Formats: sequence, structure tokens, C-alpha cells
Amino acid sequence: MSYALQMNSITKEFPGVKALDNVSFSVKKGEIHALCGENGAGKSTLMKVLSGLFPTSDYQGVIEVDEKVRHFESIKDAEEAGIAIIYQELAMVKHMTVAENLILGKEPSTFGFIQKNEMFKETNKWLAEVGLKGISPETVTGSLGIGQQQLIEIAKALSKNAHILILDEPTAALTETEVKILLNILREFRKRGVTCIYISHKIEEVFSIADQITILRDGQTVATKPVEELTEDKVISLMVGRELKERFPKIETQAGKMVLEVSNYTIWDPIIPTKKVLDDISFHVRAGEILGIAGLMGSGRTELVMSLFGSYAGVNQGEVRINGRKATIQTPQQAIKHGMALVSEDRKRYGLILGMDIKNNVTMASLDAVSKMKFLDGNKEIYFGNTYLDSLRIKAPSVETLVGQLSGGNQQKVVLGKWLMTKPKLLILDEPTRGIDVGAKFEIYNIINQLVKEGVAIIMISSELPEVIGMSHRIMVISEGCKAAEFDADEVTQEKIMTAATGGTLV
Repeated sequence: MSYALQMNSITKEFPGVKALDNVSFSVKKGEIHALCGENGAGKSTLMKVLSGLFPTSDYQGVIEVDEKVRHFESIKDAEEAGIAIIYQELAMVKHMTVAENLILGKEPSTFGFIQKNEMFKETNKWLAEVGLKGISPETVTGSLGIGQQQLIEIAKALSKNAHILILDEPTAALTETEVKILLNILREFRKRGVTCIYISHKIEEVFSIADQITILRDGQTVATKPVEELTEDKVISLMVGRELKERFPKIETQAGKMVLEVSNYTIWDPIIPTKKVLDDISFHVRAGEILGIAGLMGSGRTELVMSLFGSYAGVNQGEVRINGRKATIQTPQQAIKHGMALVSEDRKRYGLILGMDIKNNVTMASLDAVSKMKFLDGNKEIYFGNTYLDSLRIKAPSVETLVGQLSGGNQQKVVLGKWLMTKPKLLILDEPTRGIDVGAKFEIYNIINQLVKEGVAIIMISSELPEVIGMSHRIMVISEGCKAAEFDADEVTQEKIMTAATGGTLV
């Protein structure tokens, strides 16, 4: 079988760092080839080389497309060679229509006037290619779900005659149903001869879709094998360079005193004040235990914890007790004073300031600890920055490294460091391992375990059912804004959680 792509001996250096070290990567025509590795292994850098973001002069090595040597000086050069990349953070103009997004930059025109009928015809053609026949070209893109926006991005790539499609964490923000739709469409593309490079931290997903898997570690190619010659444990071992004997190293502890009690809690939508986002929810969590919260996206999980933390605009009603005392929390500052901390699901938007360095991010929620006479003490910032850099094993040259330059796993550790510095008694984790690799996940699980040993109460929201079962002591399931069930994690199954989450009847 001939190759759609060959990247031979690719080396790319940044100041002080060799991101790619003699990497070779080959993909056969019409196959789905998964690219796996920890954050910082070199996957994104390799794809930036391939997509023309880094011009030929920026790296060493040779790229062949359809067995012809190619030199890309720009993204446009790569697109003209049939290569398209779809990033995890979609590049859609949300206020524009589907047609305007899809045809952007190549609008059909006559005498300078855009021919809308022709544009709509072209749009409908490519929407049909990705199974979106029912969507009007005049629909505002921002009104669509993330899954549909993802498919429109793919349609846009295909409209540019792309025959090598790179998908970077394509399912990170998708529901289970949307994931199935996307994977089925990729299988159809494979039948038509479209080549896909699939980057994902979700190992189970990789095994369900890929023909071959290439694994990178520390900027080097570790292995390329057919999927049937590998197991999930073997891939993880190759990625991290060591055996992870347990994916979810939960520790059993004796739950201590009651830390949080929530009774008859109801939240209203901030935009539609008569609409309930959550209705009459009651639960509790004790010191030294992990309460997992499961449910479909949109069920109200995130709104619940944001409201408890004082960062949700909707009106709430009900009783909240912290350490046995009634608490009224209207702002994050009040929540912090009550010993609460919230690691948001969107770390880049709510958890970090990407243009600031590690020490500034770690200390931003504890300014009193690094201030003297209302002035910041630079030496204290460096001290605490280094403390969490070491204890959380954050991979960075120094505490003055900009957070935006770190991998996803290391960014998440910075967020954890910021909240651990506040010495919380209740730590809320909303999707704490989303978009990070298995090695970093394992390290975060160990951090969680250490906090549990120290008597911290933890609430953990996760869309990954193996994770929520594997790490929690108890699990509360939310369905359409209501508490649907509560389980002991040792006795529950994924099927029971999904039945409760979808409003089914538990037997």
C-alpha cells in the first residue's frame, strides 16, 4: 500500500528545548492513524510542522506527501497539498452563518458581488458530506452545538480538497452521542480513501477507531504498530515510559466530619429567570472522601458547583452548611474565606492568566501570603512558586515561565497549585483531567489522594465514567437538573450511571 504521508527524521528545537528529536512518522493512504503521547511529547509540534505553521527553515527533516517531497512555507502551502488540521479549539466565527464560515475566503462572486445561491448550493453539498443535511446554510454558527460546529469544521476542510485530515482532540467537548456520530463519519471517510491523523488522550476511543498507532515520548518516536498488536495498557506504558499498575489509584479512607451539606438547592437561569437550571437538590460530603458527580453535559453539574462557589449569575434558593454552620456565599472571595476552592472545567478561561508566569498564577488567590504592607513581595512569590513547581512536578524551566507555554497537564497542575495554596477544606474539581494525557492524569490522581489523606473533602465532576467510578467513594447522578440517583462507587456500574443520567428506570 502506498503512503499518503511520510515525515522522515524531523527535528525541531526551541530555545533550550528539543521538541522533536529525529522523529519519523508515516501514514498509509485511506487509514485512520492515531498519534498518542503525553502532553509535551511533541505531537502538536509535529502537526504544526506538517500543517505549515513552522516553515521549512524552522526544522530539519523531509516531508513527503503522496510520495513527493514537499516544502511548506505557510499553512496555505499545506492546504494546497491537501492537508487540513482541525484543532480542539474550533476556529469558527460564531456570529457568522454556516455558509459564511464554510466558504470564508473563497466566496463565489460575479463583478465583486457574492452569489448567495451558489454559496448555499456549495454549502449544502459539503454539509451532506458530514451528515448535516438538516441544517440551513443561513443558520448562525454560534447557535449550533459543539458537535455540529466540529462537523462544519470538517466540511470546511473537505471543501478545500483535503485528503489528509488531522483531528486534534476532536471529541474533548462532545457528548457521547456526538462522539459516535463523528467516529462513524470518519469510518465513512476511510472507505472513500480519506486519510485521517487522529490525536486523542482517550485511549478507549483510539482503539475503537484507529488502524495504526504511533507513540511519541519526549520528542522521539517510540513505536508504530497496528492496533491489533497493542493493548491499552501497552500504549500507556509506551507513552509514559513505565508501567501504570492501576489507572485509578483510589485509596480507601474513613470519612470524617461533615464538611458540606446542601439542602433543597434550586438555581434559576440568569437569562430566563423563570427557568430552573437545578431543582431541589440535596447532598453532602465529608472530610477525607470523594463525592463524584456524573451526568450528561447540560444536566446542571457545572452550574451547581459554580453557584455553590458564588460564581454563577442565576438566583439560588436552599440551605448550604459548611462545617455545620449556615453559609451565604455570593462571591468567590466569600467561598475562599469559607475554605472552598474550585478548579473550573475551562482552565484557560477561568483558572489561569496565560500571559502571566507560573509564580503569579500560583499566588493570585493568596495575595495576602505574598504581600507586605499591601505590596507584593517578589521573593515570597518565587518561594511559593518553586514550592508548588517541585511538589506538583510541574515541567517548566522556571517559575517565570509563562503558563501559556506549558502543556495542558502542567497548566492543570498550576491551577491545582493556586488552589492548594489557599489551604482548602473543600476542593471542587470540575473535569480535572479533561484534555490531558494518562501520565499527567495519574499524577493528578495521586495529588487528589494525598489531599484525601489530609482530610480534605473533594467533589469531582467527570464525564469519564471509568474515572468517576475509579476515583470516587460515592457518586451522585444529575439528570435534567434533578438528582436522579446516588450510589456507592464500589457497587455501581457504568450502565447504572447512564440509566440514571438519561432518565431511565433503575432495576
